[in-house]
Amino acid sequence: MHDYRKFYINGQWVDPIEPQTLEVINPATEAPAGVISIGSAADVDRAVAAAREAFESYSQTTRDERIALLEALEQAYKARFNDIAMAISDEMGAPVSLAMQAQAATGIGHIKTYLNILKDYAFEEDRGKLRIAREPIGVCGFITPWNWPINQIACKVLPALAAGCTMVLKPSEVAPINAAIFAEAIDAAGIPAGVFNLVNGDGPGVGAAIAAHPGIDMVSFTGSTRAGVQVAKAAADSVKRVAQELGGKSPNILLPDCDVQKAVAGGLQGVLINSGQSCNAPTRMLVPAERMDEVVAIARAICDKAVVGDPKAEGTQLGPVVSETQWQRIQALIQQGIDEGATLVCGGPGRPDGLEKGWYVKPTVFANVRNDMTIAREEIFGPVLCILPYADVDEAVRMANDTVYGLSAYVSGGDLEQARRVAARLRAGNVHINGAGMDLMAPFGGYKQSGNGREWGEYGLEEFLEVKAMLGYAA
Repeated sequence: MHDYRKFYINGQWVDPIEPQTLEVINPATEAPAGVISIGSAADVDRAVAAAREAFESYSQTTRDERIALLEALEQAYKARFNDIAMAISDEMGAPVSLAMQAQAATGIGHIKTYLNILKDYAFEEDRGKLRIAREPIGVCGFITPWNWPINQIACKVLPALAAGCTMVLKPSEVAPINAAIFAEAIDAAGIPAGVFNLVNGDGPGVGAAIAAHPGIDMVSFTGSTRAGVQVAKAAADSVKRVAQELGGKSPNILLPDCDVQKAVAGGLQGVLINSGQSCNAPTRMLVPAERMDEVVAIARAICDKAVVGDPKAEGTQLGPVVSETQWQRIQALIQQGIDEGATLVCGGPGRPDGLEKGWYVKPTVFANVRNDMTIAREEIFGPVLCILPYADVDEAVRMANDTVYGLSAYVSGGDLEQARRVAARLRAGNVHINGAGMDLMAPFGGYKQSGNGREWGEYGLEEFLEVKAMLGYAA
C-alpha cells in the first residue's frame, strides 16, 4: 500500500503540522490503496514561504538553465513512468492500458512540449526604444482534479517551471499518489528547493488557503464550476490572477452528410473513455431527426460490446468511476433521464452484470433527449451519452450553444467547408472537426462557465507571465 503521509516542502519530505490521515480508496476493490496526510492552512503557509524565497533566485535563471532542468525532469519522469501509471490505475480506476498509453503519457507529452517552446520563445521584444518583457508572474498555487490527474499537474507545473515561477500544488485528495511520485521525480531531477512544493489536503482546508493566500500571485484551478466559483471568490481579496478549467457539456453535431458509422463510433468512444470522467467528453450527440433510428442502432451495438471490469485485466475498456459519491450521483442522473422520458437505449441503473463490488457503471445511451432535460443540461461525468434530434443545421447550432458551458464541441460532416462554418458558430474553446484528436500545442480552455484562461502549448506558458513595458530602453 502506498504511504505518503509527508509533504514535499522546500526540497524535503516533512511531516504535517497537525497529523491527520486519509485513506485513498481503490474504486475497483473498495479497499485502501494508500494513505496520505490532510494538511492545513499552516502547511500552506510553510510551502508559500519556501516558494517565495525560492522565487528570488529561480526567477532569474536563464533559458538554458531551465531547459537543463526540464531535460533532467523528463529523464526522472521516464524512470518513474510505470509507477505513476499504476498509481493512477489504483487510485482512480483507469484501465492499465489507458493509464499507460494516455494518462501517464500526457506527462511526457507536456514536458516535451514545453522544452520545445522554451527553446524558441521570445521573452523580450524590442519596438524602437520600447522593450516588451514577459516575466514570471511569481508564486503560483495549483489545485488539480482526480480524473486526469497527472495531465492536469503537468500542464500547470511544466509551463510554470519554464516561465521561471515557483509553486505550491494541492492535488486531489481522491487521487494524490501519482502527485507524490511526481514530486519524487522533481526531487530526483534536481529542481531547486522551494521551487515546487506539494501539500495534500481537501478543498476547505488546503484549497481555500491556497486560493486566498496573499503570498500567492496566481492560482490555477481545474475542477467543477461550483468549486471554481469558490476559488475565484477566495482569490478576489488579494487580486491575484485566476485561471480556471471547469465543467463541460460538449455538443457533438453530426451533419446530414457525415459518415454516420464513423461519427457515432468516434463520438461514443469519446464518452466512454476514462469511464466518462472527462470534462470535454462529447456527451450531447445532435443528429438529424430522420437518422435517429440509424444512429441508435449503431450506438447500441457499440455500447453492448464495451468491456467493463477490472482495470488490471487485459481487454478492459472501462474501469469503475472514482468513488461511491460519484457512482451515486451518476445513478441518480440516469434514473432522472428515465423519469423525464428519454428513451433508454442500453445500460441504465445499477452495476453491470457480474460486478458486485467496485463503483462500476453500465455504459448508457439515451435517445430522443430534449435539450431541456436534466441529463442534457448537467455534467454527468460518467459513461452516459445523450442523443438529441434536430430539424436543420441552424437548430443544431442553437441547441449546441444552449448551455452554460463552452469547453469543447465536435462537428462531423462530409463537406469540410460546411463543417468549418458550423465550427465557427460554436461557442466553445475547442472545436474538433471530423474526429480530430487532441493537440498539446493547441490552447485548451473554455467559454462561459467552463472557465477562463488557457492551458497547453504557448498559450499555457503565457498564463504564467506578466508583461512589462520598459520605455526608453534603447539609446
